[in-house]
Amino acid sequence: MQNTLFSGPKALGAFLRSVRENTAPADIGLPAMGRRRTKGLRREEVAQLSGISTTWYTWIEQGRDIVVSAQTLANIAGVLKMKPSQRQYLFHLALKSDPQEEQIQVVEEEVLASVRQVASPCYLLDITWNMLAWNSAAQALFTGWLDTEQRPNMMTFMFQHPLSQTLVCDWENRASRIVAELRADTMHYQHDQGLNAFVTRMNNDSETFREYWSRQQVVVREGGERTFCNAQGKLQQFRQVSWQLTSNRSVKMIMLMPE
Repeated sequence: MQNTLFSGPKALGAFLRSVRENTAPADIGLPAMGRRRTKGLRREEVAQLSGISTTWYTWIEQGRDIVVSAQTLANIAGVLKMKPSQRQYLFHLALKSDPQEEQIQVVEEEVLASVRQVASPCYLLDITWNMLAWNSAAQALFTGWLDTEQRPNMMTFMFQHPLSQTLVCDWENRASRIVAELRADTMHYQHDQGLNAFVTRMNNDSETFREYWSRQQVVVREGGERTFCNAQGKLQQFRQVSWQLTSNRSVKMIMLMPE
């Protein structure tokens, strides 16, 4: 594994040592027994609770060029009670995917409420493109789908709902692109069973999706011009702006700003 200031064995070891030394036994439920010569937890304590040998854990902290499994890192993160930001940084340093990424956090009510306060069309998407929340402007734009669907999903709308090909201008290019965006998400959530099952289901249910998926295209979600043709035949042009939530990076907020 290549080592830099921002990733690799040396950076990983230094980070783990810092977290361990700043974690008191009481922080993880261990009784305080006698005077300690070391600050924070002992290496053998972290190793034992993580299910690995003290030697192996020591090698990790020393920054040796060894292969550390994602599950071992997850165990260590759990023992040290790492915060989400620390855990994410740990896996970044190790150049590994977190096997716990599939445990998607609940979106805060404040975030859901903020969507409804936006004047232009705005909605939230999770990693399988479920619509978690949307405002009245988005419902008006997607009339005939959002106002009738109990559990709307943007991907199934594009490939299985008859309205999509009349509402979304340049449908073929847009549909091809969102499949490439979905593939890009699988790089970050490759352990997510729900995402894998969703891709499998889309491949089974839509021949067009299956064709686009087979192209192996990968693009990140970004803004740009979006044009829709409503039921009255009037063109509506928007500029799309997308954000990832800092509290839950599996969720994206999409805003369509009128041109």
